[in-house]
Amino acid sequence: MASRIQKLREEVRLRRQARRSATIALDAMGSDAGPDELMQGAYDAVTALHWITVICAGPSDKLEAIIRRRELAHPRLRVEHAPQVVTMDEAPKDSLRKKDSSVSVAARLVHEGRAAAMLSAGNTGATMATAMMTWRQLPGISRPAIAAVIPHPRHPSIILDVGANVDCKPRHLLHFAIMGAVYARHVFRRRNPRVGLLSIGEEETKGNEQIFDTQKLMRQSTLNYCGNAEGRDLFREKFDVVVCDGFVGNVVLKVAEGLVEFIFDNLKQQIQSNLVAQIGALGMKPVLRSFKKTIDHSEYGGAPLLGLNGNCIICHGSSRAKSIMNAIRVADEMAGANVNRRIVELLKQNTPDSQ
Repeated sequence: MASRIQKLREEVRLRRQARRSATIALDAMGSDAGPDELMQGAYDAVTALHWITVICAGPSDKLEAIIRRRELAHPRLRVEHAPQVVTMDEAPKDSLRKKDSSVSVAARLVHEGRAAAMLSAGNTGATMATAMMTWRQLPGISRPAIAAVIPHPRHPSIILDVGANVDCKPRHLLHFAIMGAVYARHVFRRRNPRVGLLSIGEEETKGNEQIFDTQKLMRQSTLNYCGNAEGRDLFREKFDVVVCDGFVGNVVLKVAEGLVEFIFDNLKQQIQSNLVAQIGALGMKPVLRSFKKTIDHSEYGGAPLLGLNGNCIICHGSSRAKSIMNAIRVADEMAGANVNRRIVELLKQNTPDSQ
């Protein structure tokens, strides 16, 4: 019965998508992988998702040459001229001086209403600074946050912030929780997202002053606050949203990425050095492939930048075509779910004068 209901819901979602169209702006320059890979991802997205149009911002001569060379011509894949490029090592304040950079043009397309969302695999600081200057924050939100997906075979969760804010006050963490809960509910389709506060123990007596003060705000809110989350809870099915400041969140994210690389590199070395293991690996190949897909960040596209008056997905600098395609899909889902409007509505319900 449950599977039948889920199937009907998926059919309804697909029918709704078939009746609408969406345009996504892509910063086609600045990534480590280069524009070829980004353009390929954009092409894969428009061919797989028939309601989506992608506008690629960058030097038109370079992008059009890539389209010809790689045979990526498509009526829903367009180019917007942006003569300037922001490099990975460029300071955010310096990048703002480049009014015609690919990231600036992509953000401007959203601001002008020509695109519903943008995504960038370039300089994260520059992307954030440009989006903030172009769109401004949502009413009541003092700081935006980057949300990342924690993979799980059955129940992926969200952690935020993972790098936008180093020093946070309790009210900032409450805002992160509100934004994460909205995203989890309307993009991940969690009916009543369980929110946890990342700390050094699940007991309410564990933590620092910031944690204790945030706990009070969480308990007073309308959120489904489920207490402290320990680091090991990130990979269980205990929480849908885990909240922390950007310093802690970024460390957690990088440790998780490094652990995944270590596991696969070590496993590969062990198999290559042992004939029996190689024979066994042949039988385990479908399982290993499925496991790799589960924890592969490219399956989830990118990380949404929440709290701004516009939709933005930040991708890894080394994102390949598959990751860009999935990021475009996520950007479309974020815009289609009216995440920003819902954040403002939930924030109004949880803004007592005492904050």
